[in-house]
Amino acid sequence: MAAMAAGDEHAASEVLRGLARHLNCLNEDNKATRKRALELIKRETVDKGLCSSVLQEVFSALLKPLLKCLSDPMERCRETAITTVTEFIRCVPRPEESLPYLMPCLAQRLGEKEILEPAEELRLSAVELLTLTVEVCGTHSAPYLNDMINILQRTVVDPFPDVKRESCKCTMSLAKSLPEHFHMQAESLVKPLMQTIAHQHSRVRVSVIEATGAVIQHGTGKNVDDVLSHLAQRLFDDSPQVRKAVTVIVGNWLLHMRDRYSYFHKLIPLLLSSITDEIPEIRLLAADLWKHVGTQWEKENEEDIKDKMDFLLTPPSFYPQGVERPGLGCRELVVRNLGRLVPAISHDVTDWLVPTRVRTSQLLAVLLLHAEDHSTQHLQPLLATFYRACTDTEGDVVTNSLSAAKLLGTFVPPDVFLKLMLDHVTTPCSSSHPWAPLMVLVAVLGGCPRPLLKPHLEQITNTLAQPDVCQEYQQVMYLEQLLACVDVLLRQCESDCGPVSLQLLQVLVTVQSLSTEPHVSEKAMESVHLLCKVQGLHSVMELFRQHMGHLLDWLSASVNTWSSYSPQRLQLHVIVTQSGPVIGEYLGQLMPLLRSCLQPDRDTEMRMSIFTMLAKLLLDAANTLDSQGHFHDESERFLCDILLPNLVWQAGRTAAAVRTSALSCLLALLHGGAITPGQLLCLEEKLLPLVLSALDEDSQMGRLFACRSLSTILKLAGTSMHPEALNKIYPELVKRLDDSSEEVRSGALQALGLWLSSLTKDYNCDFYTAHLQLLFQQLLLHLDDPDDSVQGNVLEILKKGSTVHPALLKREVEAVRDKQRSSEYCDQLLQHISSLLTETSAE
Repeated sequence: MAAMAAGDEHAASEVLRGLARHLNCLNEDNKATRKRALELIKRETVDKGLCSSVLQEVFSALLKPLLKCLSDPMERCRETAITTVTEFIRCVPRPEESLPYLMPCLAQRLGEKEILEPAEELRLSAVELLTLTVEVCGTHSAPYLNDMINILQRTVVDPFPDVKRESCKCTMSLAKSLPEHFHMQAESLVKPLMQTIAHQHSRVRVSVIEATGAVIQHGTGKNVDDVLSHLAQRLFDDSPQVRKAVTVIVGNWLLHMRDRYSYFHKLIPLLLSSITDEIPEIRLLAADLWKHVGTQWEKENEEDIKDKMDFLLTPPSFYPQGVERPGLGCRELVVRNLGRLVPAISHDVTDWLVPTRVRTSQLLAVLLLHAEDHSTQHLQPLLATFYRACTDTEGDVVTNSLSAAKLLGTFVPPDVFLKLMLDHVTTPCSSSHPWAPLMVLVAVLGGCPRPLLKPHLEQITNTLAQPDVCQEYQQVMYLEQLLACVDVLLRQCESDCGPVSLQLLQVLVTVQSLSTEPHVSEKAMESVHLLCKVQGLHSVMELFRQHMGHLLDWLSASVNTWSSYSPQRLQLHVIVTQSGPVIGEYLGQLMPLLRSCLQPDRDTEMRMSIFTMLAKLLLDAANTLDSQGHFHDESERFLCDILLPNLVWQAGRTAAAVRTSALSCLLALLHGGAITPGQLLCLEEKLLPLVLSALDEDSQMGRLFACRSLSTILKLAGTSMHPEALNKIYPELVKRLDDSSEEVRSGALQALGLWLSSLTKDYNCDFYTAHLQLLFQQLLLHLDDPDDSVQGNVLEILKKGSTVHPALLKREVEAVRDKQRSSEYCDQLLQHISSLLTETSAE
């Protein structure tokens, strides 16, 4: 051995003797000379493949001159010097002997406030040298830890990305090589690492995250809070590799960090967030790490949970299908930290950043899947969180939150969640989003198993049918959520909804009455059909037949308070129009209700809308009000108690509008065949004056309806009317021949034609000559009307009237023939009368 050592020393001496001149050249002023000398030194030593013991001796002699060259003005010289030192460190058997000289030199070049090395590539080489030194020297580096930390504090924030990455690599090597000493200095690296964690290069971000993992893992544990928010932000990173790096280090902390139990509540959300990552690889990695964390916790706490091992391993009843149940340890970890996690979730779900809100809403579902029935203890704050989340403008936040809420319905007993939720539905805490409790209730009910939900159906539907709930708001969103509540009950409970069918129908009727959006009304009708289906009913009419009595009682209870703003009038409209013939079976309940709300002292707009509704029904009376043939028994009272009081003249435009709507209803009653000629004759004295008075209405529509009503009355009962009653009609109609409306003039002419057709043998023409003469004279005036159509109509009417008293008409025509602009129509009429008289004399 001694001989070998002596041989190595001799060989080393020979090498150094050969390098003596080159070493002298390192002090020359000529930079080319220095450069050549360094290159020759490298070639004659590390490049020559000398044995390690010889290299060690040579390195010891060359180290100081080489280190001096690290501050050479020429970049190429510094580069060669760093490369040569690096190769020596890599090859020599005792690299730690260089530390007393190497570390102060590197600290001077890289660890000062201002880094002395201007070339970024050389800074990279120098940090690589530092990394190598830590790796090969191991624990021998401990005395120089402070210098190394000073260097890394500067190089981690170096402008050159590759230097940052190499510094992170060096940090990890240092943490693993000197764990007993590193923890005392680790804290000083946290700030520069966090300054670099958001660097624009994803590879730098990955390196920083990995280095942070090592710093915290081998540190004192006091700096976890300083890095958590930064790591949480990296979970939203566009680069999957960055998110993967966060997942790995958080998982490792949960498994290996000394004080990890203190930070479970802060670390668990980060790892569980990765379980919902969009990249399958990250999801699987996070799930695998989480499973290991749970298993390890089980083993560490076996004594504490041994009494739970049996029953906690059995899945709860109605566990979500197709979902793998987390292990016991994982569930226990979440349950024990849920009290701290829920407030953080509630805070982050309203964060100003959309990605944070989305990820938080995803995490909420994962936590509740783990918590199972233990979420009952945190129900109040969870519900408040859901109410806020479902009002988010980001659709994914709403969708994820409602998926989580569905799990509440699966695991929390209905009697518990309903006690809170129904109160929130009745009195929403947000006036701007009153539909939020309903939306969450829909999701929770959707997760609740049918057998558990069935006993509470009446309580739920009674709440939904309360006026404060189903009639208070008209926002589209609110109505949609009401429908969704009904829908989820029908789909979850199906035939079990039979006993609460009335309440569900009340809600559906109310939604239709309040909705101004066609799609909401269509959806409500779909729900009505579904309600029929689950009960085995074949039509909507059967459904209404089942509940019509209760529905009318429901409306009658409040009829004395109705106004134009009351939803009940709209509910009445939905019920009577959708029930079809069924309404004719319940006239005994309907008519008192109508009498009450259509009295002249009630709200005018309300009366107008109800009259309009009744007009539609009366036009098709046989299929609505008179479907059972019983409306005839009610029609006189309907006319006397409801219509006629509303035809009495009162001042004001609104009063005129009510009279017009009442006239439309009267016209529909007459047209629909729901009143007989005999009934009309009995009411003639009450009815005719009001209809004739309506011919003077300011409203064109009112005058038109009055003309048409008179036409229909004359059709139905004209031939049976007393001549005195008939003689009261035509003068009012004649006035309307000068009306400003062509429609009204046409209506008046039609009524006059029917009036003439109503004259029978009981009408004494000689006795009533003056009446006929006046009528003929007025009609003849309009035979010369500027409007050709009016002339034609008048000619036809006079031709029909010529049979009443031809001689009188002939005299009147001859008297005006020469006064008219054209005698054409008079001549036609005279010719017609002549032929008529000829026929009469021939008979």
